[in-house]
Amino acid sequence: MEERYMKMSDGYFVFTRTLTPAIPCIGHFHILHGMAEHSGRYLKFARILCAAGYAVTMHDHRGHGETASYNGTLGFFAEKNGFDRVVEDAHEVIITMHAQFADVPFILFGHSMGSFIARRYIQLYGNGVDNVILCGTGNVSTLHKIGHYVAQVLAMQLGKELESPLLNKLSFGSFNKQVPNAKTAYDWLCSVEHEVQKYIDDPYCGFIPTNQFFVDLTAGLMVLNRKKEIEKINKNLPILLISGSKDPVGDAGQGVYTVAERFVEAGIQDVTVYLFEDKRHEILNEDNHQAVHQVLLRWLKKYDTK
Repeated sequence: MEERYMKMSDGYFVFTRTLTPAIPCIGHFHILHGMAEHSGRYLKFARILCAAGYAVTMHDHRGHGETASYNGTLGFFAEKNGFDRVVEDAHEVIITMHAQFADVPFILFGHSMGSFIARRYIQLYGNGVDNVILCGTGNVSTLHKIGHYVAQVLAMQLGKELESPLLNKLSFGSFNKQVPNAKTAYDWLCSVEHEVQKYIDDPYCGFIPTNQFFVDLTAGLMVLNRKKEIEKINKNLPILLISGSKDPVGDAGQGVYTVAERFVEAGIQDVTVYLFEDKRHEILNEDNHQAVHQVLLRWLKKYDTK
């Protein structure tokens, strides 16, 4: 595995990882991680993909993981337009990394917040994507608009880089209510106790984002949910939406289907939804993760990514 920092067009340094298969490469997979975590949590998944013949690249978003440790603040994207900047980071990283795998198909994988970044990415740069997998995604609602307004007020009154326990609670506070006999504040993530504990013990996970982070994130969500933006997606781009049937981010599947329906309404021809019964948000860490891998690889095989 190669690890290095890549300089972005605005001078910011983003931490990247590259895993190259030992067998002939059949595709290039780029992973966009979720909120309050980092790309290192996807190494097990990346090695499974490598064993199947995929080159895998990933990076830590601004305000996350090694990227934040090197030149930023945990939970802070930028002074303004942070979501746009994070999407542009993904594009710059992917363009650079795909150059070494240019003769194979490119697959974009995004989990949770990473799925929202991926959704904006395919609106802007979808012609360079062969397949997209949206894991643990959800619908954008009126609550996000309200959250955007509250975040703007808090950022103005209290400061952009101040942690926001209020907005964090508004975003995730109700998620654990759906988990019977929850032992930790993060049980909604996964039903496997030791995986939840690994998240809790990780210094790069579970931090409280800043006021400006919530301004930027909610602004990005509202933009990517606009009908005219969804209609920019390549109509022939195959899209797979995968989630747990008890994932609160996807509103127990309902939000996932709403997103899929909006894709179909926009004329996208190949949209598939796969829900894993009784599983929560991080399906890659659930006890049936091998079945998740098989579903992904079987879906990709349909498109002859040899």
